[in-house]
Amino acid sequence: MKLLTLALASLTFASALAAQTITVAAAANLKYALGDIAHEFTKESGINVKIITGASGKLTQQIMSGAPYDAFLSADVEYPAKLAKAGYTTTPVQVYAYGTLILWSDTGVDLSRGVAVVADPSVKKIAVANPKTAPYGIEAMNAMKFYKADRAAKEKLIIAESISQVGAYVTTKAVDVGFMAKSVVLAPEMKNVGKWVEVNDKAYNTIDQAMVGLKNGSPENQIAAKKFLRYMSSPKATAILKANGYSLPTKK
Repeated sequence: MKLLTLALASLTFASALAAQTITVAAAANLKYALGDIAHEFTKESGINVKIITGASGKLTQQIMSGAPYDAFLSADVEYPAKLAKAGYTTTPVQVYAYGTLILWSDTGVDLSRGVAVVADPSVKKIAVANPKTAPYGIEAMNAMKFYKADRAAKEKLIIAESISQVGAYVTTKAVDVGFMAKSVVLAPEMKNVGKWVEVNDKAYNTIDQAMVGLKNGSPENQIAAKKFLRYMSSPKATAILKANGYSLPTKK
C-alpha cells in the first residue's frame, strides 16, 4: 500500500509538471514566429506556453497593473527596461532579435517608390500602429519623416491598436497601405496577400526587440519562464526567427 501511494504521488507530480503552463506576453509582430518557437519548446520541455499578443506599451501597462504574465517579449528595449527599473523583472533585459519595417498594400498601390508613395494623392488611407504604444508605429512615423512625406500623410493616417490591427486593415482593403513588420508578411497565412517592400533601414531607428522574465507569476512559473527565455537563443528558435525575417544579435 505504501509503495502504491508513493507511485501514485510520483505520477501526480509528473502530471503536474507535464501540465505546467506559462503565459508569455509578446509584441504583436511575433504572432506567427513565437507560436512555432513555443511549439518546439513544449515538445522539448513539456512546458506549455500560452501567448498573449498586443502592442508592447499596452502589455507593459498590463504587467504594471498586475497581469499574471511570466515573461515579456517586447518590440523594443525601452519597455522591458522600464519594467526592470520598476522592479517587475526576474532577468536582465536581453535583445533576442532585430525587426524589419515594411510597407504593405493589397489595393494595387505602386510600391516601387517606397515610402514616398504615401504622399501621393492616390493614397487616401495609411495604417500605422499607435506610436504611443507600438514601437513599429514609432518607426513608421520616423520613416515618413525621413522621406519628408509626414506632412502629406498626416491627414491620411489610420491609427491601429497594434501591428495585428494594421494587418486587418490591409487585408480587408480598409486602407491603401500599411506599415508592417516583415515577420507578419512572411507568415504562410499572409505571404500571398498583396505586395510589400522593405523600408530602407536608414529611414528609421534599429528595432531591437528585447525580453525579460517577470515576477507576476508563481515561483515555479518564474523558473519555467527563464527556461523559455534561454530557449529563445537555441538553434531551433533562432532558425525560426531568421526564417520569419528577423536578424539576430551577434553572439559574443
